[in-house]
Amino acid sequence: MSRRSPLDYDISVAADKRRRARMRGMSGRVESAHGCCEWPGCNEPAHYRAPKSRDQINEYRWFCLYHVRQYNQAWNFFEGYGVADVDAARDSDRVWGRETWRMGQGPANRAGMNPHANGDAWARWGFNDLHEVLGDNATINPGNPGAGRGGTSAPPPRQRRLPREVIAALDTLGLEHDVAALAEIRQRYNDLVKALHPDMNGGHEPQPGRLPRVLKAWRLLKHSAHFTR
Repeated sequence: MSRRSPLDYDISVAADKRRRARMRGMSGRVESAHGCCEWPGCNEPAHYRAPKSRDQINEYRWFCLYHVRQYNQAWNFFEGYGVADVDAARDSDRVWGRETWRMGQGPANRAGMNPHANGDAWARWGFNDLHEVLGDNATINPGNPGAGRGGTSAPPPRQRRLPREVIAALDTLGLEHDVAALAEIRQRYNDLVKALHPDMNGGHEPQPGRLPRVLKAWRLLKHSAHFTR
């Protein structure tokens, strides 16, 4: 059996109409064992879910198709809300429930800000953190509380990413990876050449084979753009 190529996609109008017709036929039916419909007096299988309440939007009640339609028709998310509450919810939905502020100004309470309406964006999309890889703060990124205008500290500097060959050359010279100035590398190189060169040691090579590696490392590092000159 030949596998269909991912590039084999029909973009014709007729094919699009067929796809839309199939989507209109999707009813939200879930083929899982949820027992009988929760509507009083109904014993039909429950294949359709609906939120329990406004405060339990991710917890569901299960109904048959007929009663889930009745339940949804009677559903009112803003039941019990006043006019001011509805306006506040509408304004929050305009920015997807996220805190906003003026250009050039940070949030009033950066340390306690919650970038998502409930902090569980990944859970609302149906992902369960079974192995606790993400944790409770999976979608919360408060940033640096002291950064920005009016802050007491600057944001941490971005760590430099060095190529493998540069890291290996620094290791050959015995230097830390956070060295920034080429002058420091040159000084270390000069010290090693004096310590390892046979002419400086009465014709004897203290560490056989190391001097060529030091020379090669210096040739690579002196042309690298990762260090200040």
